[in-house]
Amino acid sequence: MIELFLLLVAAHFVADYPMQGEFLALAKNRLSPNPCWPWYQALGAHAAIHGGFVGVVTGMWWLGVAEFLAHAAIDDAKCMKRISFNQDQALHIVCKVLWCVIAFGVSK
Repeated sequence: MIELFLLLVAAHFVADYPMQGEFLALAKNRLSPNPCWPWYQALGAHAAIHGGFVGVVTGMWWLGVAEFLAHAAIDDAKCMKRISFNQDQALHIVCKVLWCVIAFGVSK
């Protein structure tokens, strides 16, 4: 389970930093929208990257869908200033723990 958790965390950091880039980081925020790209498309694209990683790493497409939904909700809450950056990152890590518990529960 530790190996799966570490892979999910590593994938999270790859998707949240180098793969997100400045464009998605700014465009996904509904409070400062990009006039060339709707905020919900940018947020959806970013969440889909995360969901794809979770689905591939766990081998469970439906956990990828769960990650997509959770990541979009958490990031939107951060962009709307309902939670801080540190709370955002902590919630993402909590999701990874949950995906590990679910994946191991299903595989038994």
